[in-house]
Amino acid sequence: MLYLSQMLGKPVVDSSGERIGVVSDLAISTGEMFPRITSLAFKGPGNVPFMISWRKYVDAFDDDDGITLSVEAPDIRFSYLQPTEVLLARDLMNRQIVDTQGMKVVRVNDLKLSPSGTQLRLLGAEVGARGILRGLHPLLERAAVAVSRAFGHRMDEQIIAWNYMDLLDRDLSEVQLSVTHRRLDELHPADVADILEQLDPQQRAAVFEHLDESSRTEAVSEMEDEVQAEFLDDLDDATAARLIGDMDPDDAADIVRDLSYEKAETLLRLMGMDDAAEIRRLLGFKDGTAGGMMTTQFVSVEGDTSVHDAIAVLRELPEDFPTVHYVYVTDSYGKLVGLLSMRTLVLSSDDALLADIMFTDVISVPPDEEEDDVVADIFKYDIPAMPVVDERGAMLGIVTTEDAWDVIEEDRSTDKRQKNALRIVGIVLGEVLILIFYTVVLLQILASIGIVNGV
Repeated sequence: MLYLSQMLGKPVVDSSGERIGVVSDLAISTGEMFPRITSLAFKGPGNVPFMISWRKYVDAFDDDDGITLSVEAPDIRFSYLQPTEVLLARDLMNRQIVDTQGMKVVRVNDLKLSPSGTQLRLLGAEVGARGILRGLHPLLERAAVAVSRAFGHRMDEQIIAWNYMDLLDRDLSEVQLSVTHRRLDELHPADVADILEQLDPQQRAAVFEHLDESSRTEAVSEMEDEVQAEFLDDLDDATAARLIGDMDPDDAADIVRDLSYEKAETLLRLMGMDDAAEIRRLLGFKDGTAGGMMTTQFVSVEGDTSVHDAIAVLRELPEDFPTVHYVYVTDSYGKLVGLLSMRTLVLSSDDALLADIMFTDVISVPPDEEEDDVVADIFKYDIPAMPVVDERGAMLGIVTTEDAWDVIEEDRSTDKRQKNALRIVGIVLGEVLILIFYTVVLLQILASIGIVNGV
């Protein structure tokens, strides 16, 4: 999780590793629901202020190493604050937020940011004590949270999501708390998922209500596995069942696997019979195998079908059917015997039979093939989809390049979580030692003035 207070003062280095300044501010364009950071302001040598485009120049960022640019310093072209942009630290930090009736006034103590690849979005304003403590020093915030927990209390964040806020005027003397939402359909589902993951359950439900049905399905499909299960638990069963039923079967099966048995059975019983049957079939394959990662949405026709009739099958597919890379050709028993690319199909004469023009040297995998081996084969043979066949050679499904990248991304995330866990352990141990040191010093001071016995 990132906060503006953690970014300010962090180093800015160019692509060669040369330090060229420190972060002084971040700019947003205020027209978006959850606005992207559009510009980076930093102070160079002699505290000279500079501003550059975030999209053009920022390659990586975090709250430890600061910001790394994608070019060397001589190649940077500086820019200026645009009329639609505001600076977060200068224009929003420590500003007042008032509700639409003017009945409540709070102050912006920090700003919460949502990372998404090389993008960074403004998620909302921290108006509670944690923002104040974090601004003074992160150790103070952690110590206060630990002390509160020790006494049985929770010191939660108090975040007001940006989509509830409107700027009253350009002088930014006040920020108004709005009760309306701008449409979220301007955002990519992956960006919506990033935002939903970082909201608390109440805020998440409020934002979710303003998504249309297709956007809801796509956003939940993009969420991290553990958040998906938690999110579905917060929904009523009918809504959750409808949501899963609208997903691609392989995505739906992945989510159902993470639910408790009772919850999963409840949702499957509430779905349409066809959707539930397809998901149950996929659940029969072991997780981490070709069967567990495949989708059953593919196009197959028999070899005696003409090109004209095969194209007619493609035209009848529903609008939300996944991208078709190949038409798979089977015999009368369902055995996979060949495939055709879209190019071959389009360039062939209408009366040609698929059996006469198909490619027969087809690479396939059994359903129990380990997912790492499937991914390796997909990239080794440079194919957009890998057929999965049973012991008789009958088509069961396909594993797409997108599925392969999901496995790679999951492996990377696991490695990152393990590294972060080790890093956090180190930080916590360091903070414990610091706390012990200050406790001993405090006791010695108290002992010297006779309040406690000597230590």
